[in-house]
This record gives sequence, C-alpha cells and structure tokens, in this order.
Amino acid sequence: MTLPTLPMYLLLLLLLLPLVVFFKKRMEIQNQDPPGPLKLPILGNLHQLVPSPMQSLVQLSKKYGPVMLLHIGRLPFVVISSAEAAREVLKVHDHICCSRPRMVGTGRISYNFLDVAFAPYTGNWRNMRKIMIMELLNLKRVQSFRFIREEEVGLLMSSLSQSSSNGATVNLTDKLYVLAANITFRMTFGLSFEGTHFDRNRFQEVVHEAEAIMGSPSAVEYLPCFSRIMDWLTGYRTRMERAFHELDAVLQEVIDDHLKPGLIKDREDMVDVLLKIEKEQYGQGTPFTNDNVKAVLVDLFLAGIGSTAVAMNWVMAELIKNPRVMKKAQDEVRNRVGSKGRVSENDADQLEYLKLVIKETLRLHPPGPLLIPRETMSSCKINGHEINPKTIIAVNALAIGRDPKSWKDPEVFFPERFADSSVDYNGHNFEFLPFGAGRRICPGLNMALIILQTAIANLLYCFDWKLPVGMKEEDIDMEGKTGSSLLVSKKQPLSLLPVSYL
Repeated sequence: MTLPTLPMYLLLLLLLLPLVVFFKKRMEIQNQDPPGPLKLPILGNLHQLVPSPMQSLVQLSKKYGPVMLLHIGRLPFVVISSAEAAREVLKVHDHICCSRPRMVGTGRISYNFLDVAFAPYTGNWRNMRKIMIMELLNLKRVQSFRFIREEEVGLLMSSLSQSSSNGATVNLTDKLYVLAANITFRMTFGLSFEGTHFDRNRFQEVVHEAEAIMGSPSAVEYLPCFSRIMDWLTGYRTRMERAFHELDAVLQEVIDDHLKPGLIKDREDMVDVLLKIEKEQYGQGTPFTNDNVKAVLVDLFLAGIGSTAVAMNWVMAELIKNPRVMKKAQDEVRNRVGSKGRVSENDADQLEYLKLVIKETLRLHPPGPLLIPRETMSSCKINGHEINPKTIIAVNALAIGRDPKSWKDPEVFFPERFADSSVDYNGHNFEFLPFGAGRRICPGLNMALIILQTAIANLLYCFDWKLPVGMKEEDIDMEGKTGSSLLVSKKQPLSLLPVSYL
C-alpha cells in the first residue's frame, strides 16, 4: 500500500510558507522604521544635505514627517521635528536617549568633552554634571560674577559712545562677540580677553574652527571604508589637531599661572574652583586630572562665548528690522531706568517686554538649531516608529520653533505671542527648546539669559540705532551661516550707527 502523493502545487506551498512568514515579519519590522528618503550606497543621504543642511532638513521633514530616518554615510540618524516627538525623546524616553555619540576622537579634548574626558574619572556623566551645576554654575557663583558682567557691558557702552560721537558705523556683531568673550574669560580664567597673549582675531578663528569641528564630525566617521582617502582630501585630522593644540596650549598656560606660588587673589574664578576639586579629589574614585580641568574649561568658554554672542546678534537684528518692537522695548527700558545712566542686572530682570523679545528671537533663531545629538542606548518607540540601539537622534529646535501646528504665523516676529503664556525655557514646553530639555538641558541657561538681558537692555537704553545710509529694514539679510551644525549665526555682520540717547 502506498501513501497518496501530494499535488505538486501543495508541496510547493508548504516549502514556500516559511519564506513567506519570514519576509512578512521583516516587512512589518521595516514598516515600523521611521520614514525617510532613499539612500545611496556608501554616501547614504549626505548628498541631500547640501548646500544648506538646516534648510534641507526642514524641507525633508515636511515631506517625510516629524520622525525621519537619514543615513549620514554609514550612521543611522533620526531627525525629530515636532513638539510631540521631542517630548518622547526628551522626557518619555530620556533615560534611553541621553547618551552622546562617540564620534572620531579629537585628542584629549573631544567633540563630547564632558562624557569622554570624564568617563575614566566617574564612569557616569551625571556626577560631572552635578559638579558643573553645584560648583560652577550655581546661583551664588553666578551672582558673584555680576560685577564682571556689568563692568564689561559698561566698557562696551563707552566704546559705542565714542563711535557715536564720531558718527561712525560699528560692526555690532564683532562688538558683541568681544563682550561675550571678555565676560566668559574673566569669569572662567580670571583674565581679560583683550589682555591675553592670543591675538584677538586669531583666537576668534580658533574658537570658530573648534566649533565647526565639533559640529561637523569627520567624513572618516561617515565613510570608514575610505578613511585614508577622505582624511587626505578633507584635511580634517590636521585641522582638528591644530585647533585643539592651540586651545590646549592656552589652557595649560592659564592653569600654570593659577598654580604659581605666592599668587594672591581676592576672588575665585572657575579655574580656581576646578583646581581645588583636583587637589581635594572631589567625589571618590579615579583621580581628577588637568585633562579633566581642561575639558570643562573648553566646554565653558566655547559654549559661553559663541552661543551668547550669536543670540545677542540675532536679537539686535530682529529689533532693527522691526521698528515697532524696537520702540516698545526702548520705551520700557527708558521708563524703567530713568536717568540712572546704565541698566543694572536688577533693572534688566524687571523688563517683561524685553524678555518676550528674547524668547521670540530664540524661537526663530535658536543658536544651536540642532540640539547636540544624542544616541539611543537601547531600542524604543518614537511616535510609533521603532528606533534601534546606537541610533543618533537630533532634535531640530529650529523646525519645532517654526512648526505651524504649534505656532500661529510661525515666520512672523511677534514677541506678544508669549504674553500671558506659560511657555518658558525650563524644558517642559517641547514646542520651545532653545536650551534643550531633560537630563541634557543646558546647565548655563541662567548665565546666558542674564548676559542677554543686561547687554540688550543697555544697548536699547543708551542708544538709538540707525541703519547705514541708503539701507532699509527690508534690506537686512537674515540668512544664517550653516557651516557648523553646532551654531548658526547671522551670515552677514550687523553694521549699525549708534546715536547716543543720553
């Protein structure tokens, strides 16, 4: 007796069934991935980010949605462009998305200063963040540097008064950079920026170079199979070593000066605090060394100078472009201060309309439009999309701040939109993220706002501002420079004529 033979088509079906199940499951997994444009071999989506990466990301997110998957060379890169998705990254899954990507190393001082430099010391970036907040940027220490901030703002007003008396147009972009640099250097190093051995223009170039390197990790990382060729073509490693060697040399000189025997100082600066931590071995465990001190200092003065100067410049550009807002802000500060001659920090803190102007400027022009990238430590779901471990996540604060779903007439500069609104910088309002949110919110937020408010209030109080002859408000170029993803500054310098009010 023989078994009945199965029809050929039934046998074929049984053989194909496991393959069908396999591909179905694979398609289900792929369907959970975030949408995004097709990528090219090797390059990924790099070709779609030129010539303007920020504008390209905004346009791509409009097509593919608020959670978009790109590949930068070999690296998976998810861009977040809505308040809802940002909330999931920065709050719901903050514990999963709080790591930083380890890009190509840049020596002892790297793209990821705190995480890399402090990893051997603590094994936990949270401990170093605690040092930053409790020891360096706590309210008492921020207030202790008030005299430096007010003194440097006063010096800037005197310089502008001289230009006003001569009827000279000033490069306000440059002036504001020097102000931020002087304040940051004196608080951090106990030095005047103009008094260092570094040539001012050269130092500015080195800082911008370091920012560009941090914001644009090497093509070697993106295209490892062509590492030698790409490094030779781009010169990345040479640029990196030169820039950080110069920074390292300055930092070592500052540390050596602070360690000279017999040095007597009436006030502690941030170098003194860090050297005290090194001496006393703050915390427990692996020694805290000079390299750790340098890493914190680099983070402080790169973040403190660049972002603060960029923000002040955008505020003044929006004010000169919007005379109605300028007049309203000037009336407020002049009515408040009267004939005192200068705006103190206490006065500036009472200027409610000026605070609205600053908020509106940072909504439209966050200095760091892509919050510093994060990396997932394990898998999670964002807006229903599966995000794999070791995926880089970038929150697009620029796109979120201009999202019509969150803001009415988002491209219009209208500070009054923040009046009677609870939206603030504290990281709880995910439609407004100029300083980030969650565990990685900017620890220097309060310091930056104090400098912004005091400097802008004095500029509005002491001077009326005019455009160069023959130029109108509509001629002001508000395009940003996108050479670095870390900071986006105004492409054209802001040149204005100060006319003394007092």
